[in-house]
Amino acid sequence: MNYPSEMFNYHTWASQTILGRIKELPAAVLHQEVNSSFPTIAHALNHIYAVDKMWYMVLTGTDMGEALQECMPLNGRILQTVDEYVKLFAELSEQFREWIGSESDLDRTIMLNNPYAGIRETRLSEIVLQVANHGSYHRGNISTMLRQLGHASTMNDYVLFLYQQPAEQAEVS
Repeated sequence: MNYPSEMFNYHTWASQTILGRIKELPAAVLHQEVNSSFPTIAHALNHIYAVDKMWYMVLTGTDMGEALQECMPLNGRILQTVDEYVKLFAELSEQFREWIGSESDLDRTIMLNNPYAGIRETRLSEIVLQVANHGSYHRGNISTMLRQLGHASTMNDYVLFLYQQPAEQAEVS
C-alpha cells in the first residue's frame, strides 16, 4: 500500500465529507461569525485550501517562500457558497492525484527552505502526510465551529474512510 497516497485520498474524502455536511445546513452557516480559531467556517476552509495549494506548489518544484507568498493571500479570498468550495477543493485534489500518480519516488528527498523553521531535507511523502494532517486538524476546528453554531458535524475520521472503501480493497492478501 502506498500510505502517502492513501492518506491523501483520505484527506480528499474527509474534506468533501465535511463540505457535504455544511451544504446540508442553511447557507448562512458558512459566513456566520463564531468565537473560535477562525472567525467563520469560510475562513477555515480558505486556510485549508491555501495551505494545501502552497504544499502542492512545493511538491511540484516551487520554493516554499515563493509558494507562501503566492498562496497566503488566498486566506482572505472568501467564497460565497459551499458549492464554490467543493469545486475549488476538488480541482486541487485532482491536481494532487495527477502529481502523485506521476511521481515515481515519493520517498525522494528535497531541500525544504521553510521561512519559519529553516532549511531541512525532507521526503516528498512527509509533505503529503503533512497535507493530510493539517487538513485533519482544521476539519476538527470546523466541527467545533459547527457545534458552537448549534449544528451537528459529521464523522470524518480515517477509520470511517477505511470502512467506506469497497470490500475488494479491504481484503488482506
